[in-house]
Amino acid sequence: MPLTGIKVLDLTRVVSGPFCTLLLGDFGADVIKVESLEGDPSRVTGIMGEGENPYFVNLNRNKRSITINMKTDEGKEIVRRLAKSADVLVENFRPGVMERLGLGYPELKKTNPGLIYAAITGFGKTGPYKDRPAFDFIAQAMSGFMSLNGTEDMEPLRVGIPISDTIAGLYAAFGIVAALRDRERTGQGHEIQSTMVDGLMSMFTFASGAFFATGELPPRNGNDHMVVSPYGLYKASDGPIAIAPSTEKTWLSLCKVLDLENLITDPRFDTNEKRRVNRTDINKIVGDRILTRSREEWIEVFNKEGVPCGPIYNLKEAFSDPQVLHQEMLLESPQPSGKVKMPGFPVKISEVPAKIRRPSPQVGEHTIEVLKELGYTDDEIIVIQNNKVV
Repeated sequence: MPLTGIKVLDLTRVVSGPFCTLLLGDFGADVIKVESLEGDPSRVTGIMGEGENPYFVNLNRNKRSITINMKTDEGKEIVRRLAKSADVLVENFRPGVMERLGLGYPELKKTNPGLIYAAITGFGKTGPYKDRPAFDFIAQAMSGFMSLNGTEDMEPLRVGIPISDTIAGLYAAFGIVAALRDRERTGQGHEIQSTMVDGLMSMFTFASGAFFATGELPPRNGNDHMVVSPYGLYKASDGPIAIAPSTEKTWLSLCKVLDLENLITDPRFDTNEKRRVNRTDINKIVGDRILTRSREEWIEVFNKEGVPCGPIYNLKEAFSDPQVLHQEMLLESPQPSGKVKMPGFPVKISEVPAKIRRPSPQVGEHTIEVLKELGYTDDEIIVIQNNKVV
C-alpha cells in the first residue's frame, strides 16, 4: 500500500485529527492512537446503538490504541520515545498545550529531525484568536460559510455535518503526504498547520471571486445557483428532483426535454444573464412543466439528454443506491460487538486500494504490544501500569 512502513503517532481526538489519521491508515500507515486512560471522548459521544459507538468506530479503523497519562513524567517519556521513531505526529490540542508538555515540534525534532509534525487547530497556532476554543459551529460562523447557506428570508444556516473538522483533517493529510515526499529529497521534517477556519475559507473560490471582483456580498440563494438559472429543486408529481443545467448546451437540452423550445428565443430568457434576472418567471414555467410527470420519468429522460438531474436522497436511500453500492461506498467493519456499517473509501487507487486492515480498537487494546516495540520489559510495563501511567 502507498503508506506501508510509515509510522503515525496520533495524539488526536474527536473528529478533525482522527479523520486525518483515518485517511493515512486506510492507505497503509501504521497509526498508533494515543488516548487518555478514559479513552477518546468520541467513544461516548453522539448517538449510541448496541455495542460500540458508531461515531468512534467510523473514524478510527486501521489504528492501534495505547493509553497514556500524558500529565505524568513517565507518560511524557513514552510519547517522546514514540515520537523519536515516528515518521509523522498529528495532534489537535489547543495551541501551546504540546509545548507546555515539552512535546512541541522544536523539542521533538531534536531527536527526530525527519519528523513531520501536523497540528490541527481552530484558528491557527499564532494570532489574536489562537487561544480561543473552536468547534465546527464556530468555524462555520466565523469563516463566512454560514452567510452563504440558506435563503435571504431566513437566518444563516450551518451545514448538517462537521465540515470544518473534516476539511481540516483532509488538508492535514494532504500536507503530510506532500511533506513525506519532500523528506525523500531533503531528509528534513516539517511542521504542518491546518485550521478549521482556513480550510472552509479555501473553498470559497467562486463566492470570494465574485465578492473581490464586485465588492458585493453574495446573496443566500438556497438551492438556486448564484449566476445560473434555471437551477435547483423542482417538484415532480411525486416529489422533488434536483436539476442543474449549468451550461448553454444543457439549457437547450432542458428546453427540448420539457417541450419548451419557444423559451430559447424568448427575449426574457435568450441569455443566461436574462434568465438570472428573470429567475422567478423561468422557475415558474419550468416548475409547472416538471409537476406533470414523476421523478423517475424526468430523471431518466433528463439524464438521457445530458441534463444533470437526480433525486433528493436521505441517507437510507443514498446508501442503497446501485451506483453507490457499485462504488463500494458502504462497508462493514468487523468489530468485537459485530459488523458495523460505515462509508467506504472515496479515493480508489487501482493497484493499491484502501482497505480495512484492522477494526477500530478497544481503549488501550495495543498498549503492551506498542510498549514492547519501544523496548519496555515486562517488569517495566507492570510498574508503569501500577503507577497509572498507561
